[in-house]
Amino acid sequence: MSLDLSLRRIPARPPMAGLPRGPASQDAITGSRVLHVTLPLDKPISDAKVLTGRQTPLAAHELLFVEIVSEAGHRGLGFSYTLRAGGSALYGIGCELAPILQGQDPNDIGRLWERLAWQSISLGRGGAAYQAICAFDVALWDMKARRADLPLAKLFGAHRDSCRIYNSSGQYLQASVAEMKTAAERSVHQGIGGIKMKVGQPDGQEDLKRIDALRTHLPDGIALMIDANQQWDRAYALQFGRIVDEFGLAFIEEPLDAWDFEGHANLARALATPVATGEMLTSPQEHFHLIGLGGCDISQADAPRIGGITPFLKVMAMAEASQVQLAPHMVMELHLHLAAAFPTEPWVEHFEFYDPLFNEHNEIRDGRMHVSDRPGLGLSLSGRAHDLTVASQTFGDFHDA
Repeated sequence: MSLDLSLRRIPARPPMAGLPRGPASQDAITGSRVLHVTLPLDKPISDAKVLTGRQTPLAAHELLFVEIVSEAGHRGLGFSYTLRAGGSALYGIGCELAPILQGQDPNDIGRLWERLAWQSISLGRGGAAYQAICAFDVALWDMKARRADLPLAKLFGAHRDSCRIYNSSGQYLQASVAEMKTAAERSVHQGIGGIKMKVGQPDGQEDLKRIDALRTHLPDGIALMIDANQQWDRAYALQFGRIVDEFGLAFIEEPLDAWDFEGHANLARALATPVATGEMLTSPQEHFHLIGLGGCDISQADAPRIGGITPFLKVMAMAEASQVQLAPHMVMELHLHLAAAFPTEPWVEHFEFYDPLFNEHNEIRDGRMHVSDRPGLGLSLSGRAHDLTVASQTFGDFHDA
């Protein structure tokens, strides 16, 4: 007996008639350039993962930059990053993916993201593949916003033209209390509205002393956050969290293993201090699981780690629907635009790390970072970025502006 598969066919929808058609908007990518940049830090920094022997001090950032040009003369810039290991891997994947975009319409961002994801599916749904895809995805969104002559935040549909900003770079565990205070003073003078410090040392009393010293030192109105970098178990996190509930912290970050979604959910229900986590997750699906279980009061999704802007917008939508707040991890140059398009007031994390890589910088004042009126990301690579390039490759007809 044979099956009549014709019964399953869906009739083709007839074309709509009578509607005016505008000029074709199709464009084509004609060339791209992929760069591997190694950015050394002035001084290695350490969090609790270093003190517990799990990691070495962070001495450099590895970045993947992608520049694309189109037939119509439009340009886009995107980037991603990794810490400690994986810079060469991202660059290698980027060089393999770049030819896939050749000749494609850069306006079809969703379709191209899926194509790159399926091309690299053997590496899994997340991880190095998604971090490499991010650089292309951001470059495509940057090109689209430049074409529209809009900042990315405006293209997404901005709710505000500035975001609250907190600094994280001066309060690592290798810093003394005096050094933390000096760094905090510098940030406050710069116009930054919050300070985040590292905790998670083997001796919790030392953590409490450092928190008290910095909280007492900060002016009224300056927020304080703490970050345990996944170093506690459930019982200790609950005990420590109940003690610091009295400090009025803006949030407590990664008190547990990043993938302990249920543990974070239990902690979020038990503490008065908001629980923030999500920076280590490497796919939108992991964020859906975390948020669905109530595992965070504040999502710290990281666009480069989950594949770029396209998946980040999906995480934002779920966070909004679940009444979860937003404080994206690092990469303020990108996350400022996404945070500005989130309905409820977010935080943006400030690091000075990437300042040397770009010719432009966003204004900080009154505790906030302001979205510039420059189109797209509003960024261009500096001479320093090119000096720090350790490998580059061009594809198709690529030329500098």
